[in-house]
Amino acid sequence: MTHLTHSLEPHHDGSPLYVSNLAPVLGETVRVRVRVPEGYGPLAAVRTRSNPDHEPAWTDAARIGSADGWEWWEADVVAANPRHGYRWLFVHEDGADGSKGAVHWLNQSGLHTLETLDAEDFALVASPPPPEWMYDAVLYQVFPDRFARSAAADAHPTPEWAMAADWDTPVDPVMPARSQQFYGGDLDGVTSKLDHLVELGVNLLYLTPVFPAASNHRYDASSFLSVDPLLGGDEAYIRLVEAAHARGIRVIGDLTSNHSGDRHEWFQAALGHPGAPEEEFYYFTDEGNTEYVTWLGTATLPKFNWASEELRERFITGPDSVVAKWLKPPFNTDGWRIDVANMTGRLGDVDLNAEVRQLLRNTMIEVNPETVLLGESTNDAASDLQGDGWHGAMTYPSFTRPLWAWLCEPNGEPYLNAQGEELTEPWFFGQPVGGIPKYTAAEFVGAVTRFTASIPWRVRLGNMQPLDTHDTARFATNAGPGTIPLAVGLSMTMPGLPVVFAGDEYGLVGIDGEASRTPMPWGTEGEPDVAARLALYRELVRLRRDHPVLATGGMRWVHVDDEVIAFVRESEAESVLVVASRGDIDLEIAALAVPGAAEASELFGEATLATADDGTVLITADGPVFAAWALPGVQVPGTGAGATAGAGAGAGAAAEG
Repeated sequence: MTHLTHSLEPHHDGSPLYVSNLAPVLGETVRVRVRVPEGYGPLAAVRTRSNPDHEPAWTDAARIGSADGWEWWEADVVAANPRHGYRWLFVHEDGADGSKGAVHWLNQSGLHTLETLDAEDFALVASPPPPEWMYDAVLYQVFPDRFARSAAADAHPTPEWAMAADWDTPVDPVMPARSQQFYGGDLDGVTSKLDHLVELGVNLLYLTPVFPAASNHRYDASSFLSVDPLLGGDEAYIRLVEAAHARGIRVIGDLTSNHSGDRHEWFQAALGHPGAPEEEFYYFTDEGNTEYVTWLGTATLPKFNWASEELRERFITGPDSVVAKWLKPPFNTDGWRIDVANMTGRLGDVDLNAEVRQLLRNTMIEVNPETVLLGESTNDAASDLQGDGWHGAMTYPSFTRPLWAWLCEPNGEPYLNAQGEELTEPWFFGQPVGGIPKYTAAEFVGAVTRFTASIPWRVRLGNMQPLDTHDTARFATNAGPGTIPLAVGLSMTMPGLPVVFAGDEYGLVGIDGEASRTPMPWGTEGEPDVAARLALYRELVRLRRDHPVLATGGMRWVHVDDEVIAFVRESEAESVLVVASRGDIDLEIAALAVPGAAEASELFGEATLATADDGTVLITADGPVFAAWALPGVQVPGTGAGATAGAGAGAGAAAEG
């Protein structure tokens, strides 16, 4: 056996319960702790194994005491590299019959009887941490053309590329309407609806691109130096950010570092003009500068060549760079989501991705260290998410796709491609896998573990956890009966950055990434189904915002089977127990797995929690169900509540593990 799966096993993660120095610098010593349940030993030794400079190094842990049936051990680890990996080693005492004691290894993928991969080690990250506010954020994504129209929008002329549509016109997913259907939402319209965001409880607004372009999505920017006049121009952007900030809502923009549009001023300066300074910004493939490399063969999206020092200066590093401009007054945005971050700087044998993401982050730290940097990487992003650049990512395999596979059921609607042809493969995030896979609850947990095991804890906390986005079908389109509370609840309670795509809270549906870009149905709030969905979102966002442990606390699975998952988010100040199931629950959990369950108080859901005479935790409910309870904080030997060094809620997430 290579992996032990019982819930009562040693535990460690990157939260303040287990990591003493939450933002180490290179060469600094960090105290790390591990907790071991009663009956797991007896242990002859507990050690950490690090890999500084790719040469193993060991430290012995000392037992610091026991509490609530758990033994705690502590060891020193020196943060020798920017990403310093470490794992735990448990050596059991030899048996009375002369048998050799077992050896177990603990890393981010679990407890193992065989040696494990360095990539899945816990990790301290010595680069500057994200701003503390990121951990408390609940993100709301807006696609500006489809969110809201102000009175001024009526005066905007329809651009030559656009196909004008009334607000209640169905979305047309077939080219050319797919990219040119134009509803005319604008930034003053967004500003007029900020009170909706306040009522919902979200506190981070993410806008897809606002630059002038020749499409409704605006990922084909013709300039990065101004806001599209169709959205109200620079002044409307300033008004929006100021109004959002006044309500406690931060705002981040969307920037394409992989490509520009073919109408972009830089590309037009180089197109057909060999020797132009901007020639080196792109990959031209002929002597006349008329043929060029694009994003996935899309002629309107010429790819940037990041070997160009001039491009780097204009886009990122210069005092008046694109990246810096929008973070400074008078705009004062709070960060960037970088489009196609995974392909940026990569082409064949060229890989400048690390250089670009590090330049982005360094510039943002210089301009305003309280800004956040998120990258889009829609598949396995672990190699890029090691703390040297992105604070987190819009990525799907570590939460969204396995959640769909567990909770969704295909609805049988045909899917049309951009040419209007019906596809034989139903939609599943662009993957030709025969439609939505069918996962058990245990397989959902397995997928989450697999795709987060190689990502440092701090970066995992910055990974976006959407049910859907502007690039995907809407979750509600295929959600199994009664599963939407499970999905929203898990997004709000698992480690990561919760995401609400505008319209989810109204129950919008859509079979693909274009059909999901539906105009907001303002004025329907009184309809019973919409009112119930809005109430659900408000309550679950409030759950997240009211309990800091859901932002920065540790996470420990306490029960996983094919039907039910249960976990606790833990800190010294508080803990929250979460249970989710598609079916009915009649669950018994060992008392040791959930200390303090006798003091549990209900936070959400229709489920019953009781404790037996021996302390066993008994949970029953009719499914589907999502439920959460508040528990006392974790007792750590030798400390009082909250006494761990640097255990503030925001600081707690600044270390890896």
